[in-house]
Amino acid sequence: MIVPASAESAQEAARLLRQGRLIAFPTETYYGLGVDPFNSEALQRIFAVKRRTEDKPVLLLVADPSQVPLLAEDVPDVLRQLMGCCWPGPLTLVFPAKKNLPQLLTGGSGTVGIRQSPDATARLLLTAFGGPVTATSANRSGQPAAVTAVEVEAAFGAEIDLILDGGRTPGGAGSTLIGWNGQELRCFREGRVPLAEIARLLAPAAKEKCFFRTHEKKTCFFP
Repeated sequence: MIVPASAESAQEAARLLRQGRLIAFPTETYYGLGVDPFNSEALQRIFAVKRRTEDKPVLLLVADPSQVPLLAEDVPDVLRQLMGCCWPGPLTLVFPAKKNLPQLLTGGSGTVGIRQSPDATARLLLTAFGGPVTATSANRSGQPAAVTAVEVEAAFGAEIDLILDGGRTPGGAGSTLIGWNGQELRCFREGRVPLAEIARLLAPAAKEKCFFRTHEKKTCFFP
């Protein structure tokens, strides 16, 4: 069921999340599928409707950086800096995951990907729910991600309990995924935020060369 995004419909979506239900909502990239990330049965439903293998982690949204410790065991300084200059925005940061997170959430990687979305509807939902929400793209695995509520409904039909319609999303590319292994930054996916822009933002505080490892290749962005 598609409903226009509003404070009231966000509250209804949050109520459904607490019941372990599955919703869809817009982000600054694509529409995402949302469940309570601490509910393993709800997570299993995401994998079932997407027809997705369970070894792939699920990305999450937080209302603000204060919620990151609910999911991350540690917040490295370099990622904290990127949170400060790039959030809210299409930059997903990959943190060491808390040990109690569901295995489906991390895909067995020991890490968790988190971002803060600037999308107005996503922010309404996160505020209403009061905790992190999954935001994996709304699509069957291998198919294009939905950029409108109508496309979500066409892809999933009644398998989604509620679709918040916040208008057309930008699409084109997903969020950029960046992590830190203790020595260098690792790019898991370059998306809407270019790596060169991230390097520029980090440059004033960098004491050594800034390296990104992408597809097992090391690239130096600045001395």
